[in-house]
Amino acid sequence: MEKQLGRRERKKIQSRQAILDAAVQEFGSRGFRETSIANIMNAADLGIGTFYNYFESKEEILVCLLERLVHNVDRALDQGRAENYSARELLQTGCMVTAEFLDENRFVLPLFLSGSERAALPEGGERSMRKITPGFKPLFESILRQGQENGEIRKDVPAELIAEMFHSIYQAASFSKLQISFRENVRLKTLLLLDGIRVEQAT
Repeated sequence: MEKQLGRRERKKIQSRQAILDAAVQEFGSRGFRETSIANIMNAADLGIGTFYNYFESKEEILVCLLERLVHNVDRALDQGRAENYSARELLQTGCMVTAEFLDENRFVLPLFLSGSERAALPEGGERSMRKITPGFKPLFESILRQGQENGEIRKDVPAELIAEMFHSIYQAASFSKLQISFRENVRLKTLLLLDGIRVEQAT
């Protein structure tokens, strides 16, 4: 009986992951608005009714993908801390992991950028975004505060404001008309911001 329950749980995990993977595939090829739940479940090779065993809506899938982003960033930061990265190196790492994820999953970008701006959220997304936003910016704020305490990052600007500036990089890059890639755009803007917040060493 215990083994049977174990198989059932594994099946649930596999089905949920199959739906997420299929959604990424369909959102990427069709666009978020044009993708139906039927499209997702056909790609996952599962019945449409199965979708509601795991998710309430397409918007909830976007939130799950944003949670995946937060997890990826957190994991990269943990690895950087293990390698004794400076605060500036951690910030650059977090920014580039985020840029890579958003570049590969462009359909998540509008929800990521919208923050709490109600008009920019997809239908049903406002409640969901409130759940995910608190998990993202504090990752950067904690690094910024640590850098300020270490004398590496200037203290005359609140960490919360600087974190907002890092978040705004992705919006600026997404609307850029320059003939460079989204990731390169983010990288260069990140370097400029990092130079602006560092503490100048006395000579």
